[in-house]
This record gives sequence, structure tokens and C-alpha cells, in this order.
Amino acid sequence: MTSPTRTAEVSALTPAAAAVHVCAVSQLTPELGVAALVGDAQVALFLLDDGSLYAVQNLDPFSGASVMSRGITGSRGSIPTIASPIYKQVYSLLTGECLATMDKEPKPGNEANLATYAVTQDNGQVYINLAGGE
Repeated sequence: MTSPTRTAEVSALTPAAAAVHVCAVSQLTPELGVAALVGDAQVALFLLDDGSLYAVQNLDPFSGASVMSRGITGSRGSIPTIASPIYKQVYSLLTGECLATMDKEPKPGNEANLATYAVTQDNGQVYINLAGGE
């Protein structure tokens, strides 16, 4: 079953801005993803039960669809993960590394791993730094 996704409002992006305001933490539901357009990048944002925040590219490298925000959160030991809702590949939310390919290859031109982005929280507001990705 796929988790529902809410879309967060994104504030205006200025070229000089490193971290972009995305939404208030109170707008996020723990363990459910949110899709946000940050500049030209589609980002999947996750708030986990422990209060940690993670952001990865919303594009699923294996299906080519922008659906990672609808993925299923979980963990592999101490590593928080997200599983693609289409073919169920599992990715580390820390590094974006694909931990399980499910015997599939990514779409031509796509890397198997997800881009990750630095997420910060200040005064109850969530900020994403696209340049601060890993």
C-alpha cells in the first residue's frame, strides 16, 4: 500500500539563497513523505518519528517517475530508509545509496542512487539546501 503524499508550499527561491524555506515542521506528518518543488528540483521530504528530517530527489531512478515522496519509510539496522513505491528498491535516507536493486537496472541515463539534500530546522521551519547535497 502506498502512503499518501501532501504537497508543501515552497517560498520564492532567490539565486543567492543557499537554504530554501519549504514549510513548517507542523505541516509534516511523521513517516509520510511530502513532495516539494525547490527551485527547479523536485524533492521528497521526510519527517521520521524520531524528529529527524531527510530530503532526497523525488525522481525514482528505476521507474523514471517522480514518486519517491510516496515511498515507504523504514530502516536497515540503524540506517533510515525509503523504499520506492513502484519497484520497491530500498535507499538510505542518509546517503541516497541504493541498498536493494530488486534485480532491476535504473532507467538509461539515471544513476541507481538518489541525490540527497541537507535539511535544517529553525524556529519550527524546514529549510533545504540543494547545494548542500551529498
